[in-house]
Amino acid sequence: MAEKSFKYVIVGGGVAAGYAAREFAKQGVKPGELAIISKEAVAPYERPALSKAYLFPEGKLPGFHVCVGSGGERLLPEWYAEKGISLILSTEIVKADLASKTLVSAAGESFKYQTLLIATGSTVLKLSDFGVKGADSKNIFYLREIDDADQLVEALKAKKNGKAVIVGGGYIGLELSAVLRLNNIEVNMVYPEPWCMPRLFTESIAAFYEGYYKNKGVNIIKGTVAVGFDTHPNGEVKSVQLKDGRVLDADIVVVGVGARPLTTLFKGQVEEDKGGIKTDAFFKTSVPDVYAVGDVATFPMKMYNDIRRVEHVDHSRKSAEQAVKAIFASEQGKSVDEYDYLPYFYSRAFDLSWQFYGDNVGETVLFGDSDPSSATHKFGQYWIKDGKIVGAFLESGTPEENKAIAKVAKVQPAATLDQLAEEGISFASKI
Repeated sequence: MAEKSFKYVIVGGGVAAGYAAREFAKQGVKPGELAIISKEAVAPYERPALSKAYLFPEGKLPGFHVCVGSGGERLLPEWYAEKGISLILSTEIVKADLASKTLVSAAGESFKYQTLLIATGSTVLKLSDFGVKGADSKNIFYLREIDDADQLVEALKAKKNGKAVIVGGGYIGLELSAVLRLNNIEVNMVYPEPWCMPRLFTESIAAFYEGYYKNKGVNIIKGTVAVGFDTHPNGEVKSVQLKDGRVLDADIVVVGVGARPLTTLFKGQVEEDKGGIKTDAFFKTSVPDVYAVGDVATFPMKMYNDIRRVEHVDHSRKSAEQAVKAIFASEQGKSVDEYDYLPYFYSRAFDLSWQFYGDNVGETVLFGDSDPSSATHKFGQYWIKDGKIVGAFLESGTPEENKAIAKVAKVQPAATLDQLAEEGISFASKI
């Protein structure tokens, strides 16, 4: 096959790829210089929508492509064509030779580049990876790509008013439980930890969401895991066996037990750290002309003087933009500011909406109304370390209040636990 050559190549077609493409266009990339190579069949899109509005009973989300998630222009395939950016879709790269600057696809196509942007993202951990019996049965779903969401939508239509088991109590578990209840599906949510979202939530935050979900009809089963699946003669899942001996009927199973960054293509060719590809504050890797962004990048977290890998859409967007700015600055002999990221996580489910900024370390103080049965349910939490606020969480905040907690987490003002317990959100609003 003929070899294709580009000045810039982005490998991956998710959020980071789309935001990188927009920044390339802003920086004045010329027609024919940039290619995006993606194994998915669609142009880059806002992946978080898959667990939210894409699955709502009233139909699919409009404005699905990047960059609508951050209030930007919607980049349809026509946008890429107008800019002279090659969208090479349904094309999986199976070999990357960074020394010769060559990528090879599953179909044997060869692509040469001068500068490479790795935006391969993450892949879901599957129960079959852990040897769980029957984990390849029909109607067991994972949610990472648009095809996964489409298959789940079809199953929801086929199993109207059916029963679902959600395996996992993290982002996917909480958001999918809510969406399935909105679709009038009976839901059991199973996870081994003592409370939901344990990497971020404290026990007191989690108690609100667990209570709220119970009030919405979600049955939560903690402290156990799925160890096997029984099937109907047609191969569809019939029930879920739990480690504690219980058996749960299920027409649909959705699994959200974590993800791992897709770095295999580059193993042994780039320096790695903390499970990702090690980069500097401009997302340059240890290999010249190779950058890595989003889930796969382990980068310097300037605020906390350490290095981290962050799996979140906000970082995917911002790291992609930073890398492209750095690529053009390098070519022009200019400089850009170092990446100075404030960790940010959020979620929306039912009529709830929370945001978190900063670091969840140190002592904590809860404020507001965290009664799951409350009509207002506005509450939050601060994290204090060495007498300073380092993290802030808020449920049902106004846009102004959410900006205030972000500022507090960035500025890190001194405060006492008693002061924060008494003042609550008003403390952040004064900063």
